[in-house]
Order: sequence, then C-alpha cells, then structure tokens
Amino acid sequence: MSAAMNSRDSVPALELVGLSKRFGGLSACDRVSFAVPDGSLTAVIGPNGAGKTTIFNLVTGLYPADDGAVRLYGEPILGFPLGRIARLGLIRTFQSARIYPGMTVLENLLAGAHLRVRASAIAEMLWLPSARREERSLAAKGEALLELVGLTAWRDAPATDLPMGGQKLLEVARALMAGPRVLLLDEPAAGLNDAETAELAALLRAIRDAGVTLMVVEHNMSLVMGVADQVIVLDAGSVVTSGSPRAIQQDRRVIEAYVGQEDLDLAGSAP
Repeated sequence: MSAAMNSRDSVPALELVGLSKRFGGLSACDRVSFAVPDGSLTAVIGPNGAGKTTIFNLVTGLYPADDGAVRLYGEPILGFPLGRIARLGLIRTFQSARIYPGMTVLENLLAGAHLRVRASAIAEMLWLPSARREERSLAAKGEALLELVGLTAWRDAPATDLPMGGQKLLEVARALMAGPRVLLLDEPAAGLNDAETAELAALLRAIRDAGVTLMVVEHNMSLVMGVADQVIVLDAGSVVTSGSPRAIQQDRRVIEAYVGQEDLDLAGSAP
C-alpha cells in the first residue's frame, strides 16, 4: 500500500453510492456502492458483462445514470458534462488504444494537455511570450512522460507505427498530460505480452506513488494481485465482495465463480 494512501484524509477520492443503470430490461449496474481511497490503486474485476466498463461510463458522464450518486473528493458530479468532469481532474482511458493518426508519438501525447492550456487563442496566434513559455513547459513534461513510459526513441515516429503495447502506454501517458487527480484505466493490459505487462505494472505503481489515485478495470489477475491496494468484485451489475488482493485470493466463491483457479494460480507470480 502506498504512503499516500496511508496518509489520506477521511474523504475518498471517488465514491459511488447506489449507482444504477438499466438498458431496456437489463440491469447493467444495480445499486453499486464503493469508495476509492485517496492515493490508492483500486482494481475492479469480474466476468464479461459484469458491469465494469458501464461503471466507468457512468462515473465519467458518458452514460446518464438512472439512480445513485458519484462524488469526487466529496463533490457530487453525477450528471455533469464530460468536459467539466475532466476539468475537475477525473480522467479515463478506453479498452482500445485511441491513437490519433497522422500525428507523431509526441504530438499524440501533447494532445492530452488541451484541458490545461492557459494561453489565450490570441496569444497562441501571435506567438506571445506567455504562449511560448507554456508550450516549452508542456513539451518538457511530454518528454519526461515519454521517458517514464520508455517511448523516447519513438518520439518523432508516427504513433500508428507503435506496437500495441506501446500504444497502450502512450494512452496512459497522454491521460497523465491532463494532470488527473483520479485516473480510470479500462483494461490497460489487454493485448500486452508478459514483458509489456511487467512494464505496465511498474508504471502503475509509479503513478500511484506520485499521488494520482487509480481505478483499474482489468482481467489480468497477475497484474491486479501485484499492484492493487483493494479489489472490487462485480457480477451481473452488483458488487459481490471487496477486499485486499490477499483476501480476494482466499475467497473460494470468487475463485470458482469469477476468477477461475487457473487465473488465481497465475496471480501468485504477479509482475
């Protein structure tokens, strides 16, 4: 568990209370309640169709909720427009890496800073000193993030030339350019090999240790058990149980119904 999590105050970074969503006759999210402590890394697991991505879509404003509440550091945000939620510091990624074609790796990365640009449009057009200073600052941050995720050598390459693992890491780095307080990652290890997953695990720990709260939806149990502070288990749109990785590993109901013995054995050799 991170030092940041140990020193947090009593207000969770993110709190879901009775969150519900139906699509026709299907209950995709049924009175889901849990808290994500500040400075923690919380993993959300469960079988396909359990409602994991739906929760992300509700929390970030992509879907309207039918009922319930979502609070970001105690402030209700349910029903806020997507842009307002992002400006408050709640940033997400998607299951499939979203790379902008026709742009280099660095340009893709810098696109994530659009919410934080302070220079006016006039200052940008006239290339005033304030705009130049801001661009240099953003470029320096971008270079540092490329180094953090091991993509410096790809700086000026077309982003579409990156292998899948590189594209996933680029998307995480681009999300960090937005300066998130809480970062939601949807299946960040999907399509990654073992070496790339180990690199991702190290990156997630570094992000958490830098003070960014993380909530991760993930199927890779080895990754989850190696990096999570707490694990939320979903099935059929409801929370089945929650606890530390060790507690989840020892819950036979979770093993048999939601994880599978083979995946649990793999979790013993976490990255």
